This record gives sequence, C-alpha cells and structure tokens, in this order.
Amino acid sequence: MRALLRWIRRLLPALAATAAHAQWTTAPVSAPGVQYRLFQSASAGTTVSFHIYLPPQYAAQPQARFPVLYWLHGSGDGTLGIPWLSNYFATAMAQGRIPPMLVVYPNGMTYSMWCDSKSGAVPMESVVLDDLIPHVDANFRTLTTRRGRILEGFSMGGQGAGRLGFRRPDLFGGVSMLGAGPIQLDFLDAPDNSTTPPKLRLQIYENVWGSDPAYYLAQHPWTIVEDRAPAVLAARTVVRQALGSLDALVPMNDDFDAHLDTLGIPHAYTVIPGVGHQPSTVLSSLGEANWAFYNAVFTMPCPQPADLDCSGAVDAADLAAVLDAWGPGHGPADIDGDGLVGGTDLAGVLTAWGPIP
Repeated sequence: MRALLRWIRRLLPALAATAAHAQWTTAPVSAPGVQYRLFQSASAGTTVSFHIYLPPQYAAQPQARFPVLYWLHGSGDGTLGIPWLSNYFATAMAQGRIPPMLVVYPNGMTYSMWCDSKSGAVPMESVVLDDLIPHVDANFRTLTTRRGRILEGFSMGGQGAGRLGFRRPDLFGGVSMLGAGPIQLDFLDAPDNSTTPPKLRLQIYENVWGSDPAYYLAQHPWTIVEDRAPAVLAARTVVRQALGSLDALVPMNDDFDAHLDTLGIPHAYTVIPGVGHQPSTVLSSLGEANWAFYNAVFTMPCPQPADLDCSGAVDAADLAAVLDAWGPGHGPADIDGDGLVGGTDLAGVLTAWGPIP
C-alpha cells in the first residue's frame, strides 16, 4: 500500500501537466473580424491558442501599424465573451470613439489566475509575456512600444491585468482592472456572497499557488505594484479600476485603490451604482469615461519613439534603456520594431537627441 501511494504521488504531477496541456488550446470562436490562431509556446512546451480581432482598417491600410488591446478573460470558459466584446469594440471604432486597434484574447484556461503556477505545470504569465506578445508583434502589424499596448481584464482577468501590467510597465501603457479578483491578501478569506464553493477554492489554491501563502503574496498585484511602483510611475502607466457596487469584490477593490493612493500611483477608481459582476454591464455603464481610458493611453504625449520614458526629451535615460535591453527582444527599446535592440535603435536615440519640440 505504501508503495502504491508513493507511485500515485509521483504520477500526480505528470497527470496535472497532461491536463494542463489539454487546456492550452480552445475551440475556435466564430465572430466577424475574429481569427483563431495557434502558436508554439516555448514556456508551455506545446501549442497554444488565442483569438484576435482585426478591424477593417487592418486590411484596407496594408502599411499601417495598429495598437493592441490584450483582453484577459475571467474564470470559466474564456471564449464565451469574445463575440460580444469584439462587436462592442468594433462598434466603438466604427463610430470614431476609439482608434482602430487589434484585440487579442489570450487563452487563460479555466482557473489559471494568469499566474505561473508554483508547480510549473501552468506557466501562464510566461506564456503571455514571453511568448504570446512577441508572437503577435512578429506576425501582425502592431505598434511595438508600450504606448501601443493596453492590458485589460475582468474578474480573474482584472487581477491578471494588475499582476502582469504592473510587473511589466515597459510593455503596457495602460492597465485596466475590471471587477478584479481575487485581490484579497488571504486567498482563503472568501468575500461575502462568494459563488466559488470552498472545495473548488482549495483546489485553485493548490493548483496555482501550491497552497503556499508566501507564494500567493509574492504573485499578488498588491506586492508587485509595491515593488514596481518606481517603474510604473516612470512609465506614466495609465491605470484604472472599475466594478459594480453590487459586486462582492468591492471591499478588496476598495483596499487596492487605497494601496495605489498610498504608493502615489495616479489612477481612476469607479464603483458603478446598481451593477453586479458582469463585464458587459460594467463596460457599458462606464459611458464616455470608458472610451477616454483607451484614448488616454493611445494618444499619450509621447510622439517620439526614441523618448522611451516619455519624459519630453531624448536623453541619457533613453540611451541607457537601449543599452540595457541590447540584444534580441521586443519592447520600447526596440524602436524600429525588428525584434532586436541594436545599432539602428541606438542611432534612433542619437539622431533624436534633445528636447522634443
């Protein structure tokens, strides 16, 4: 019996990894302008799926590059909201409320929390940051500086947007946390009226964070933004939180709002009266303020790509950023967007040196 138990314990990680691999691809979603794509992820060691919405201007303007909104879904089937969201953003683009943009829908599995699991079975953060974004930039005509990217999500995706966005302010000009959760400091401290059964909560806690409160806190948006506050401030990241007043996650979002205030990070915080935990209702209820967020990111006064920190001048800080990032890779320092920070990027900084008119 002891030998059998030891064998089962050795087998469990392999079974978990096999189950994870089975979730890396979803079924295709059919919606106007939406494409289903597969790519090989080095982090996951397997094929991973995502969906992407391309506005009509993408085909009509073959030389143009476009900003990208990365939308992180909540727990459960992340493909269900793609048709509504794509139509919602497409309508706004057609009405001129927001500029034409690509909308990428990563596959975050059912309960990944957009986090690298402690066991290593589901390296979700690494897949998104290290594999998916470079893949999108390499295969679509995107704006490859942080002012060309927004990271947004709802519920699990809202806390994921905070985690990843504050971790990498060099990649994202805007971070939008909608109905964000879980962002309580103790995952097992369930909010009032939580719809997650206790048994499922314990399973998520084990699968993602290894039932380790220290790992949970280390991967928490609270800790990450505290550690990365100077970088977030230097990047002038546009940050917002929003959720409905009837959402059980209001108290923890109140706490996070106060935490951002304490850190001196400018942000908008909106609690919408009479609205619950529904992404479509939250987005629709924000009204014109919603479109103002996207426009604030994509029209930030940083017209000179060589002004990497958007300081209003191309100077030693921008030169240092290029030298620090030297070599293969995408990001703000890759000024020409060729996937390599090198001589042409350095020349771009030196040519544009000085105050920006």
